Amino acid sequence: MALFEEEMDTSPMVSSLLSSLANYSNLPTGSKEHEEAENNEEGARPSKKPAPQLGTLMGVYLPCIQNIFGVILFLRMTWMVGVGGVFGSFIIVFMCCSTTMLTAISMSAIATNGVVPAGGSYYMISRSLGPEFGGAVGICFYLGTTFAGAMYILGCIEIVLIYILPQAAIFKIEGLEGAEAEEALLNNMRVYGTIVLSLMSLLVFVGVKYVNKLALVFLACVILSIVAVYAGVIKTAIDPPVFPVCLLGNRTLMSKGYDICAKVMDIDNETVTTKLWRTFCDSDSLNATCDEYFNNNNVTEIQGIPGVTSGILAENLFGNYLEKGMFLEKRGIASEANPDSPPPGSNRYVLADITSFFTLLVGIYFPSVTGIMAGSNRSGDLRDAQKSIPIGTIAAITTTSIVYMSTVILFGACIEGVVLRDKFGEGVNGNLVIGTLAWPSPWVIVFGSFFSTCGAGLQSLTGAPRLLQAISRDGIIPFLRVFGHGKANGEPTWALLLTTSICEIGILIASLDAVAPILSMFFLMCYMFVNLACALQTLLRTPNWRPRFKFYHWALSFLGMSLCLSLMFICSWYYAMLAMGIATCIYKYIEFCGAEKEWGDGIRGISLSAARFALMRLEEGPPHTKNWRPQMLVLVSVDAEQNVEQPRLLSLTNQLKAGKGLTIVGTSVQGTFLDNFTEAQRADQSLRKLMETEKVKGFSQVVISSNLRDGTSHLIQVGGLGGLKHNSVMVSWPRNWKQPECHEQFRNFIEVVRETTVASLALLVPKNIASYPSNGERFTEGHIDVWWIVHDGGMLMLLPFLLRQHKVWRKCKMRIFTVAQMDDNSIQMKKDLITFLYHLRIDAVHDGDISAYTYEKTLVMEQRSQILKQMHLTKNEKEREIQSITDISRGSIRRKNPSALRSQHSPDEGASVAEQTEDQVHLIHSKNPSTPASPTSPTSPAVPAGGATTWTDNKGAEKGKSPSEGNPEVGRDPFNMKPEWEHLSQVDVRRMHTAMRLNEVIMKKSKEAKLVLLNMPGPPKNRVGNENYMEFLEVLTEGLNRVLLVRGGGREVITIYS
Repeated sequence: MALFEEEMDTSPMVSSLLSSLANYSNLPTGSKEHEEAENNEEGARPSKKPAPQLGTLMGVYLPCIQNIFGVILFLRMTWMVGVGGVFGSFIIVFMCCSTTMLTAISMSAIATNGVVPAGGSYYMISRSLGPEFGGAVGICFYLGTTFAGAMYILGCIEIVLIYILPQAAIFKIEGLEGAEAEEALLNNMRVYGTIVLSLMSLLVFVGVKYVNKLALVFLACVILSIVAVYAGVIKTAIDPPVFPVCLLGNRTLMSKGYDICAKVMDIDNETVTTKLWRTFCDSDSLNATCDEYFNNNNVTEIQGIPGVTSGILAENLFGNYLEKGMFLEKRGIASEANPDSPPPGSNRYVLADITSFFTLLVGIYFPSVTGIMAGSNRSGDLRDAQKSIPIGTIAAITTTSIVYMSTVILFGACIEGVVLRDKFGEGVNGNLVIGTLAWPSPWVIVFGSFFSTCGAGLQSLTGAPRLLQAISRDGIIPFLRVFGHGKANGEPTWALLLTTSICEIGILIASLDAVAPILSMFFLMCYMFVNLACALQTLLRTPNWRPRFKFYHWALSFLGMSLCLSLMFICSWYYAMLAMGIATCIYKYIEFCGAEKEWGDGIRGISLSAARFALMRLEEGPPHTKNWRPQMLVLVSVDAEQNVEQPRLLSLTNQLKAGKGLTIVGTSVQGTFLDNFTEAQRADQSLRKLMETEKVKGFSQVVISSNLRDGTSHLIQVGGLGGLKHNSVMVSWPRNWKQPECHEQFRNFIEVVRETTVASLALLVPKNIASYPSNGERFTEGHIDVWWIVHDGGMLMLLPFLLRQHKVWRKCKMRIFTVAQMDDNSIQMKKDLITFLYHLRIDAVHDGDISAYTYEKTLVMEQRSQILKQMHLTKNEKEREIQSITDISRGSIRRKNPSALRSQHSPDEGASVAEQTEDQVHLIHSKNPSTPASPTSPTSPAVPAGGATTWTDNKGAEKGKSPSEGNPEVGRDPFNMKPEWEHLSQVDVRRMHTAMRLNEVIMKKSKEAKLVLLNMPGPPKNRVGNENYMEFLEVLTEGLNRVLLVRGGGREVITIYS
């Protein structure tokens, strides 16, 4: 081990690693720990936690059975079979059970792919799909569990008020009809539901250990009730019970409205009217006025439970959906009804209390198959969770599915249809319909279902706060952190309070049939994401995806996910949209405000796969002009402390990123990789921090190189990946470049210009970057001026448009100034520019503020040679005449008569140029086409009577007055140049003069502009003129506050086509 001595701190020995893994125990903060914590409060020394001992039966199978079987089986299953028919109900049960079975298969694969601590489904989803999905689905699962508690409590109250103790009703229902009776029942549910919820919450708060001790009792009640139902079915085959139901015509009568199922009866040879007669007639006498339907139809008594061998199954095979208020009618019995007769009182017949349809039945039934997560929630208590969870969960779902499917068929085969459709047993003496089938007594079902619903409600109020506490302690949802706290023993007090409040909302709804679809949505969404997590992990084939459970497939997971999504919209499309909206809001909240978590989730894996696919697609070719956007490489410099020296560069980058696209912020550190890696890391952190502050979304890149010049070159060459590379470079103008110590800096800058030109990259150079606005500033008015001198592919048009998308520049108006050549028609050029901007859909000022500034095309070498040839000058005179023409700037001119040869004297300047053909021009000034040019404009010097003019530099004219003016035939030196000027480069002098004159015009027009965008001239081809190049740019931008020099990348970036 001596070879690895230096690495022991960071790389532990294999033996110590295996020892820590073997002793790993991650028990959930559950009931055992709370009991121990409560005992430890008395001062006893905490004992060592025993190893988990629960096996498959006690740890997974029975808890799942208890959670799956519930209130819907006892209170709504018979009604569902009667309304939907055996066939329709079987389809519903099969769909729901298939969904949970497929979800269990996916859950088993996830649960056996490593240790699953407390949190159950939330932990599995969050670690598989990431904190955003995990938090959203965890909250949905929490809400589903909370509303399940409300549903169980409502079921408990329904059993008490309707089947056990109707006299306990605070709002009396006797004598009320229709909506009044319904409202009274709902108010009773609200009052008693609130009381029961308060008592249950208090019990959970006092000690969860009492709830756990009662769990076995509640489970025994459930199993006993189901056994009693099957025993009753067997008894009907041998000895069907006597269970009469009274019909008037084909309508079911309420049992409280009669004592004998007959209109009259004979007592001592005397016909006596019955209670039923008195219900429908106005007196006891035989000649009383009675209800028309009562007179026209006979009273018959049928057997409510004919038995499994009676053949009633054929009659109950298909559905009989009812509108609210319709009579429960038996098929196959004649009935005479007058459609014009007034509606009878609702307290005589059994009526449908709600409008029923297939999708409603799906929403009401689905909660009866939930509870499959009970085993995975106890993973910390299991002896071998990776073995017990799949076996126990799938066995429990198989058992419950068999029970549900068989009861659908048995109910349809044993019980009369009108009895099945009688939701509250009003036609069978107020008995629970499933209880009428049970053996030995209906009270077995009544009390069994009562204790079952109580136990399920307590389990929901116990589990939901702990789930919320687990989410809160993960810290992914900031505003829920307060609910992670609790009592000293860890009991989630605040979470319990929130759970009780949400549960009260369900209680106030007061209808079991209205609450059931709500929790169906949340559970279905949770199950959908469990299937999605398994499918993604399987398809991505992540190296860590090695579940011990092998009987899974991505196709099964997708089928389960599709079933869940379908059932959500089948149950209730508006509840589905609401649940998805809640999940989406939570997802986006976690994405923007939640804590950053790296859990190795599948969404990150799919992001990598999608990124790889997209990058491969980008390699197929360059983007179309319509898709072009600035992919920025921002070159910044750092100081000795690795802090960014030009932070406003990133502010400008953020303001330009309305075009989205890629952003890479790069810098170089001088030195070697081995010696300066720490400095590079600090620089990278500094870049990331500044990017976060300036809200620049992108990547940082730090290069270590022996010198900064090479480092910058490397960034330009290797930045980006594949087709996702930068197409634009932003670099700040070098400050104080004239000082000797900064000469290297400006040389590096010019090299960057040269390299971007060679690489066909666009270049953006902001000058005076410190004066640029921060992201928090706002311009309420002003202009962004574009000086369009040469066409660069449209960059000068696109950049102001992008800037104006940002709130800093939004209220600035865009002005465009263009430069026309000598032989251009400036007026036509202005019209063309207006049309061009219109087709580009760019809003710019073009009526009063577009000027045409023209420069002399005669400075092109071929045309200048032609002029000199016509002037018959000697070689020496030609050289000096070149300087003369250079110093006399003739701006905004146009050839008037190319064939005319005459000299033009400037009366203001006293200088003459002989035989100028090309320089005899008209000034075209397009500031206002209908107004003559202003004589004071710098682009419009004083115009003589003849209409022709030349632009002459006053200073140059004074220095170069000719001693032989007035003789145009003889060549002469009109400027009397100093001898040392002869050694200057004529090209440099011409460029400097052009820069000065252009700067004068820009200063005149754009001095008050908030930003000036200007074409950036290209660098000199040789490095001798570097300093002159910097001088040209300095003179060109002198006096301007904010200037953005722009060089195009050699391709079109904006188009007029759609």
